[in-house]
Amino acid sequence: MGIETITFGGGCFWCIDSAFRKLKGVQSVKSGYCGGKTDNPTYKDICTGQTGHAEVVQIEFDTEEIDLEIILRAFFTLHDPTTLNKQGADVGTQYRSAIFYRNNLQKNIAEQVVNELNNTGIWADPVVTELSPFDEFYDAESYHQDYFSENASQRYCQLVIQPKLKKFMANHAALLH
Repeated sequence: MGIETITFGGGCFWCIDSAFRKLKGVQSVKSGYCGGKTDNPTYKDICTGQTGHAEVVQIEFDTEEIDLEIILRAFFTLHDPTTLNKQGADVGTQYRSAIFYRNNLQKNIAEQVVNELNNTGIWADPVVTELSPFDEFYDAESYHQDYFSENASQRYCQLVIQPKLKKFMANHAALLH
């Protein structure tokens, strides 16, 4: 037990980043790029859809305070995991739903949660979240880090992030610090 790391793609990383910063037990959240073939991609590079990277958040969490299953369930409430390469108006492989696991235990827990979600019928369509072994994480540019806190008055933050964050906080109030 101790500190673990997992990496999630769930559409725009700004939405995922802002929510996970509020969870008890989360030690750090970094926005970045993962799952592609280009070394050291920039935001401009990944927006072309040609690098293969997803916009992701890398989360370090203390397993003494919060377990991976709770982290995963929180992740699945932040986006629609049934749409392939699309979240809202954001379209492209960089916006895919993805879990980049570090070991077989993380993979098994993720598979279990996905199977449970598919069996509950929460969504009309099956979960299409990519489960892939973690390879390389590239930090996004500094202006992407903790974007919502720094830019809460911007239109995208007000129209897209704020409603997701409000819903997330209402659904996970007991997990917030």
